[in-house]
Amino acid sequence: MLAHNTAVFKYYLYRLSDSVGFIWPVFTLFLLWNGLSYTQIGTLSAVSAILVVVFELPTGYIADRIGRRNTLAAGMAAMSLSLAGFVVADTFRAFVVLYIIWSLSMALHHGTDDAWLYATLRTSADEDSFTRIKGRGGAVYQLGSAVTMIAGGFLYVAHPVFPFVASAVLNLGGVAVVLSMPRNPQFEGPSESTTGPRATVHLLRTKLLRPPLRAFVAFVALFFGVIAAADSYIQPIVVDVLAGLSAPSVSTLAVPEEATLGFVYAGFAVVAAVASYHADTVRAWSGLRAALIAVPAVVAAALVVPVLVPVAALPVFFVMKGGEALSKPLVGQYLNDRTAETERATVLSAASMSYAVVRAPLKPLAGVVADASAPTTAVATLGVVFIAGAGVLFVVTTPVTPAVNTARSAHAED
Repeated sequence: MLAHNTAVFKYYLYRLSDSVGFIWPVFTLFLLWNGLSYTQIGTLSAVSAILVVVFELPTGYIADRIGRRNTLAAGMAAMSLSLAGFVVADTFRAFVVLYIIWSLSMALHHGTDDAWLYATLRTSADEDSFTRIKGRGGAVYQLGSAVTMIAGGFLYVAHPVFPFVASAVLNLGGVAVVLSMPRNPQFEGPSESTTGPRATVHLLRTKLLRPPLRAFVAFVALFFGVIAAADSYIQPIVVDVLAGLSAPSVSTLAVPEEATLGFVYAGFAVVAAVASYHADTVRAWSGLRAALIAVPAVVAAALVVPVLVPVAALPVFFVMKGGEALSKPLVGQYLNDRTAETERATVLSAASMSYAVVRAPLKPLAGVVADASAPTTAVATLGVVFIAGAGVLFVVTTPVTPAVNTARSAHAED
């Protein structure tokens, strides 16, 4: 039990050190400060999405073959290197290189940390607590991000590179945290490699491109893709809303815009932390299947509201952030329950790859709508796209199936 508690505690430390909260509220402003245009920034996002797709399959295979802990440590080191590079980069080409490293880092993390946690819990016959512990880990991440987001706004006011220095140091500390985590022994040596690259591709075809996971992954990928695209418009929309609500006397406080955004994003993080923390409570109350259907539907419907009532944009974004955080541990539980141990990191990584495939076209398409009308229209369109796409999926198939019949399924999902 002591070893179990220690492993869980170190997982929480890993989630805390994995935050990029220092830079998140000011990231776009930083790129503009470096002379990049909005077109170049959009191009970087597209490059990142494509590279995540390219990197996901080999990194998932690596995680299952050479060790999940080592793969996580490599991902943390790559992220720290990328963040440090932002301090000295000053050309578009340099930022492309940094985005390549950043994308590699994300690919190394996607699915690997979930696979490590699930396997670690399984060694103590406690894998059914995955949703609870992952949810609380998400809460730790979000609360840590809330603090660093506020600090990042003020650091940016002092100098635009300071948030990146702080974030690079935090992620570098995460490397030491990850290396202190217990291994999943059966995956820490090359002698355990029983699945070659061709067999891995076959595994993905049979798992993700066939029922029952095919429709579920499409459903979830569409939801996360819509959220990622809508996230791009939070800053301009929130700035407009706050400008409209501000009384003339408020301007005398002279609070820097960057600091104000830091507080707003910290609020997002707190809401997301509460939602993630209570993911298992929601699962127990409503059932996993019902929660996975209801949460995306509510979020998508909310995204339509700001185009009708602009002042509602800020609370709608809180709903969006909370719904995303609540969904992630539920999605992780669903996929883990339906994946064999030896395939876990590969399948979860491939699921993340699917999310990136959907995200890549949604961002530029939303940009076309925003340029032609307004950011709120783009966000509303994204909500409609999800509702329509999910509706088609539910007409032709069953994206979210009832509970699987496994020995470890202690809770009913319906």
